[in-house]
Amino acid sequence: MKKNLFSFLAERRMAVVLFLGISSGLPFALSHGTLQAWFTDAGLSLRDIGWVGLAVFPYNFKFLWAPVMDRWVPPFLGRRRGWILICQLLLCITTASMVFFSPETHPNILFFIACLLAFFSASQDIVVDAYRTDVLNPEERALGGAMGVNGYRIAMLISGAFALIIADHWGWRICYLSMTALMAINTIATFLGPEPKAVATPKTFRDCAVLPFADFLKRPQAIWILLFIVFYKLGDAFAGSLNQTYLMREIHMTLSEIGTLGKFTGFFGTILGTTAGGLLVFKLGWFRSLVIFGVLQAVSNLAYMPLMWTGPNYLIAGFALLVENFCGGMAAAAFVGLLMNLCNARFSAFQYALFSSLSAVGVSFIKYPASIIAENYGWNTYFIASLALSLPGILLLFLLKDSIIRMIETKDHDSSKPEELYSFQLNKAQ
Repeated sequence: MKKNLFSFLAERRMAVVLFLGISSGLPFALSHGTLQAWFTDAGLSLRDIGWVGLAVFPYNFKFLWAPVMDRWVPPFLGRRRGWILICQLLLCITTASMVFFSPETHPNILFFIACLLAFFSASQDIVVDAYRTDVLNPEERALGGAMGVNGYRIAMLISGAFALIIADHWGWRICYLSMTALMAINTIATFLGPEPKAVATPKTFRDCAVLPFADFLKRPQAIWILLFIVFYKLGDAFAGSLNQTYLMREIHMTLSEIGTLGKFTGFFGTILGTTAGGLLVFKLGWFRSLVIFGVLQAVSNLAYMPLMWTGPNYLIAGFALLVENFCGGMAAAAFVGLLMNLCNARFSAFQYALFSSLSAVGVSFIKYPASIIAENYGWNTYFIASLALSLPGILLLFLLKDSIIRMIETKDHDSSKPEELYSFQLNKAQ
């Protein structure tokens, strides 16, 4: 077993998967948390900062153009690596263009560029996920998935913590230029990566777009399951939407303090939580894990409240960050595993893009209402509201208990022929 593990780690494909995970993670913070810190540092109002959260909306709808990236093959590097390189180059150009503007003078232009950055980043995620699935053998995918997640978390640390430290010492333009340089260097992994085995590309958009919808909608309580995917992490997304603004304005922490204490504590808390969650799922089972981790995730958001009474206490701040990220990591481990289990093996790429887009709805659209609540009713109400928003997801989980367990236990959710799925779709439409 050890020999197999080391042989897998020695595979060039594993290293490429790790670096492509880094490539996927770098742009997200630059259009989200780091951009929020830039707007906050510039002295903009909470309402203006709230609008920044809408920049990541493309992550919610990436499934809409996923069929295009399956259907059309670039004339270089193959279907997967060709698209990855295109997205990487566009990301470099877009990130570099942000240094020509500032929140004080051109907030609307920066917001628009951030939307483009999120669009190209979401497009890259589609192809990186497909590449990881295609290039790894079935026995390698668990390890490959872990490598991809670790790469993503490393990138979030770089574009979050290190970016804030760079901005604090050398300014925001140097910050975004340095992140652009890292993105450019990371394109090397795309050239070094092996191309997956050639497969027949979909001949029509109907084959790669319609069938996955029809397959999922024919399952019991399909609509309720989609709502659960949206709501399960909504409270957590609400609490984290103004996290950095809260630490900067209410607790008066500097960018370097947030970058060192907050980001590093959050990084290790998430890694530990995700690992613990993955192990506990085997002991507790999927349903109990999702319930327990969901409750812990909701309650852990309240750990930030004592800071309002103590001020910038680094011990309490570090503890709050560790608890919140540890509990969120456990919930994420069970939730991501559930999404993978809900996918039909025949349509896993498209359906996972759909599910992950729905789960990201809260991240994109919750920041503005969160800013209104924080500004008008205070931070206490803000954190209590995050707890309340966690309840619908947990209640839906109890409603869907039997359906979710049945889907998890079914290895292949559907064996219908394509024409039967089309017939089902037409009947639903009528």
